[in-house]
Amino acid sequence: MRATENNQGSFLNRISIRRNQVVSMDVNHEQELEDIEIFQKHVSDRFSNLFASSDESPIAGAGDTALLSIAWLRKLLDVYLCCEAEFKVLLIMGRDPSHISKPPLDRLIPELLDRAVKSLDICNAVTHGIEAVRHCQKLAEIAVSALGQKPIGDGQVRRAKKALNSLIAAMAIEDKDGVGGKFSDRAWSFGRKGGAGSASSKDRTVGQFRSLWWGMAKGWSAARQLQAMSSNLVAPRGAESTGLAQPVYIMSTVMMFVMWAMVAAIPCQERTGLATHFPVPRQLAWAQPMIGLQEKIAEEWKKKEKKGSFGLLDEIQKLEKLGLSLTEFADSFQFPAEPERLEEVATQVAELAETCRKMEEGLVPLQQQIREVFHKVVRTRTEVLDVLDQSGKVFTPTV
Repeated sequence: MRATENNQGSFLNRISIRRNQVVSMDVNHEQELEDIEIFQKHVSDRFSNLFASSDESPIAGAGDTALLSIAWLRKLLDVYLCCEAEFKVLLIMGRDPSHISKPPLDRLIPELLDRAVKSLDICNAVTHGIEAVRHCQKLAEIAVSALGQKPIGDGQVRRAKKALNSLIAAMAIEDKDGVGGKFSDRAWSFGRKGGAGSASSKDRTVGQFRSLWWGMAKGWSAARQLQAMSSNLVAPRGAESTGLAQPVYIMSTVMMFVMWAMVAAIPCQERTGLATHFPVPRQLAWAQPMIGLQEKIAEEWKKKEKKGSFGLLDEIQKLEKLGLSLTEFADSFQFPAEPERLEEVATQVAELAETCRKMEEGLVPLQQQIREVFHKVVRTRTEVLDVLDQSGKVFTPTV
């Protein structure tokens, strides 16, 4: 993203130098319109790059930057941080505080700050969700270790089967009941004969996942949080569309999209109806690549939601697909296995191992990046409140 970083640096320097020059004078209106236009272009270019870097086939791409892969999500968070830095400079750097306390900004900025508070909860929820994903990774690694032995015997298959059954069970939660709630019966249709043993194993799996989600309140809902963030998100019209109301709306939309995409990718508490689009007018040129990404993600979510979805993270999808196939192998295993079948299994185990490697290398940095976004949101909100305080328009949002 070197070109993007260079563009951002020149944009920030441009505003900083010019506003230091004017000091107590009003910012020239034509220059401000030009700054807003540049900001819009940068947002559009960044999301165009995200759209281009994602695989043509939604979710199931094989590349490192497949849509909603770990690598793609990290790029998305980079985009957010770049947009946020430019927006903050555009809004408050060297500006007379009274400029942002006048209509319509006296209404739009408090709404933005309220959205920011709600986004912090989503960052926390997604961070907890990554812990659940890492738990699945560890189960998959146990299966890789067992099935990577040569020759494969009954003991290795039993060990792999136990890990795979736990993996599939963990990924078969019914989202409407929240993580750690009800688990879909499809997770227990592979090699399960019923009885007290399977019920006990199922209860242990549910308990393990509940322990990963104690960070969020029991009744908390990612879907309701996103709905609250988008409830008053309306594109500026008329004269408002050419002033600072426009970048405030753009930044709100970027924040909304990033949180929505993370909730779709990473397991979160209660995501019913997530595919419902938040309103982004199609006539806005800067929003076209974002709308394209939103449509691809929403379409895939609708397919997965019908049978319960642990998350659309590309690596999660691969774990589930390979886990189901290897579970079928374990259920029907008889020593010695057919050479052709063993060759097929070896290919799947290698693919599962590669997916686990990407998760091992990417999940912790992703988690750290989400924390960086969290702290950036807090700092920016504080800085904006300080400016509002100077103008005597302090706003305290409802959390």
